Amino acid sequence: MTDALGNAHPKLAARLRKRLIASLPTPVSEHVVNLPIGQRRVLIKHDDITSSIYGGNKVRKLEYLLQRAKDRNAKRIATFGTVGSNHALATAIHARQAGLDCTCFLAHQTQTPYVPKVLGAHLRLGTELIKWGGGVDRLAQYRRYVQGRGTWVIPLGGSCWLGAVGFVNAGLELAAQIESGETDKPDRIYIANGTLGSVAGLAVGLALASIQTEIHAVRVAYNRLSQPQNLQKLIHKTAQLLHRYDATIPAHIGAHSKVIWRDEFYADGYAVADKATHQAVAAGKRFFDLELETTYTGKAMAALLHDLGAGSDSATYMFWNTYNSKPLPELPSSESWQNLPKQFQRYMSD
Repeated sequence: MTDALGNAHPKLAARLRKRLIASLPTPVSEHVVNLPIGQRRVLIKHDDITSSIYGGNKVRKLEYLLQRAKDRNAKRIATFGTVGSNHALATAIHARQAGLDCTCFLAHQTQTPYVPKVLGAHLRLGTELIKWGGGVDRLAQYRRYVQGRGTWVIPLGGSCWLGAVGFVNAGLELAAQIESGETDKPDRIYIANGTLGSVAGLAVGLALASIQTEIHAVRVAYNRLSQPQNLQKLIHKTAQLLHRYDATIPAHIGAHSKVIWRDEFYADGYAVADKATHQAVAAGKRFFDLELETTYTGKAMAALLHDLGAGSDSATYMFWNTYNSKPLPELPSSESWQNLPKQFQRYMSD
């Protein structure tokens, strides 16, 4: 069942192809958490293992985005992120597997222990890394590194309607797992919400499957893109364009989704962690044996744990683990750090 969306809508699958790079379906595990107020039941959706090479939620989006690049005879992928971006790294890894070169336009971020590992992996991959933002002439950079190079551009986070389709598939995949008895229907799903694509696609997918589960979208970024009204626009656009490919999909199916926008665990900045974030990462390991991080999944886990302590003992909670759990290559030697753009070398020595 690698393509729940295609199985449910074969006409759509014939017209909207994807590159089979994800190992699907991802499993669901069940856990009982002992809290001072009693036992609570939590399900974990393991998107950390979407790929044996490099997992996480971005792989689902890249199935559709990389196929579109190949269909357009692209030679190179270009995308955007921060220096520690999981999306940029996942794109570079899977683009290389598809025989495509990769350019990543990267902006600065708060230093975390993960950033040197990500930059080290880019060095080993041979990713073309370009400084973005912070006074850079973006138009000039775009012309220099994109135009005339046979480049297919993937937006920040892979979050466009086509990338969101990867999580429409995820919603239908979960519905199939519920129907088969592999897991119970959760009352709530907690998922990190950065560039909106995963949440938008999941909302459409669950609505298509008539699964009335609340999606708690835990904000981890604050920019012009990451706004509630933009999430609703992306949900609507994704549904509209799926309808265009297959008229059996209702154009306004997204109106039946149940998304709760959560701001209170943002911790004052992208990649900025507070006490609740750190405690949630530790609790994720203790309760569920999950290796989380403080930029995305730690904040989503903080929201779940907060609500778990205050909610009904009969409710079923699901945590959607979007963080890759596959080991990255070891860091390159310090001599090879000099191959990084000078603006990024400071992350390797902090």
